[in-house]
Formats: sequence, structure tokens, C-alpha cells
Amino acid sequence: MPGNDSGHVSSNGNDAVDRHSFASGRDSVANTILVAFIVSLVCSVMVSTSVVLLKPKQLENQLIHSGLRNVIELISSIEKSRSNQELIGEIDTRLVDLETGEYVTGMDAAQFNPRAAASDPDSSVAIPPDLDIANIERRAKFARVSLVKEGDHIKYIVLPVYGAGMWSTIYGYIALEADGNTIAGLNIYEQAETPGIGDKVEDPSWLDKWEEKCVYRQGGKPAIEIVKGKLVAKTRYQVDALTGATKTGEGVTNMLLYWFGSHGFKPYLEKIRKKVEKYDSKSQRCAYQAVDR
Repeated sequence: MPGNDSGHVSSNGNDAVDRHSFASGRDSVANTILVAFIVSLVCSVMVSTSVVLLKPKQLENQLIHSGLRNVIELISSIEKSRSNQELIGEIDTRLVDLETGEYVTGMDAAQFNPRAAASDPDSSVAIPPDLDIANIERRAKFARVSLVKEGDHIKYIVLPVYGAGMWSTIYGYIALEADGNTIAGLNIYEQAETPGIGDKVEDPSWLDKWEEKCVYRQGGKPAIEIVKGKLVAKTRYQVDALTGATKTGEGVTNMLLYWFGSHGFKPYLEKIRKKVEKYDSKSQRCAYQAVDR
């Protein structure tokens, strides 16, 4: 019968359509899950890649924010095998009252701005003319120091220093060993001295000459200096001058003599030295009795 045949065909067609629709729906769900998985995987890879690529920038921002970038650069030049991330974990940054040599409590050292403090009459002191050999007129009452630790012991003491050169104010950091007298390294990070002459105070080959020099003579008088011409044989507290940069060299010498004097870090270093002597007297390569040679 044509009518029955027609109805039978129509029923089979509907079944085929239903099966196709079900299969299509099932495939659509599977495809959706697959696409979602691929998208998630790609996003995870992109996020992971971004974290890896941005990590150096994040570290740089961390260093800038905490004021440690130049400190890290100096310590990295001494501890060449150490990563910046390793060094950050070993640095204890503190504020020091320069008059007493004691640590300051209740202030965030990372937020301290030494240049702003030095220009604020309430947070700075005028330097007596007879002591102002660095020619900076005022200094902040407090200074930020960085202690590089090795376990519970101090390995390096990093101090900020600045003073007038020939044409500009010279800014740097100097690292001392735990004895508070042996120079581990010097970093000049800002200056505007004569191009090609005085600006060589930033030259790594010249800065390397400061390593293992001594700051203080016997009796505690600061004696480190830049000397033009022939150095005293086996001297431990003289550094050869840069050619043609006499005034800049004098500025660096006066800068260091001021900051290591009684109006600078000397009260603090004397307190540090007494603590260090209790556990590590053998490491003091620039012990006072050995410096005057």
C-alpha cells in the first residue's frame, strides 16, 4: 500500500534525524569540553610564560621600591656567583641614628628618603664647617644601612656615601667586611663629572682597586685616600688616582673621610665592631694594629 509505505518511510526518516540530532548534540558537548580544555591550557601556558618573563621586571621594581638596587649591584660585583633573588633574602636593611650609632625603631627603612630628609630642617642637621670636608652642608639625622647576613652573622656592611666632586655631587655605596674596616667593594652610581676623565670613577677596573683596602689607621682615625703618583709600598689605605681627575679624586677622598668620621658612620661602626669581635676576631684583615704599614 502506497499510504502505508509512505508512513513507514516517514517513521524511519524521523528516527534517522533523531539519531543524527543526538549524535550532533553529543559531539557538540564533547567539542565544547575539548575547546574549553584547549583554551584553559593555552591560557595557563600564557600566564606561566608571563610570570617567567615579568619576574626580572618585578624584581627590578622591588629593588627600586626598597632602595636596594644599587646595594644589590655592589654585592653582586663581590659575590659574582649569587643571584639577585638570593641576595635580597640575605639583606637586613636598617635605619641608624648617626649621632648615637644606634638603630632607629618605629620607622620603615625601605620608605626612608635620605635626600628629602637631608633637605628638611626637622630631619637633618647642619654640618659644622670644620667637619664638612665633603662639602654637603647638611646631612640627614638617620641613614639607611644594609647588613648582608651569612646565617646569623654579618658578612658585609653596606653604607651610603656622597659628597661634592669637581662638578657634581657624587653618590655611592661602600661595602665593608664584618670587621667594619676592610673594604669589600665600592660602587659609584650617580655623578656628573668630566666625561672621559672624572666620570671614570664609575669604571669597574678602577673600583676593583678598592677591594681589601683599609679605612681606619691604628687608633680609629679614617685614613683611606686616593693618591696621585707612586703609592706607598704595600699600603692598605691608599688607592691610585685616575689620570687627569685630581679634583674628582679629592672629592671621593673627602667624601669617604667625612662619612667614616665621627660625624658620619664611625659611632655606628664602633658598635658593630664590638659585636663582631665576639665571634669572628680572626677574620679582621684590617685590624687596627695591622693597618699602619
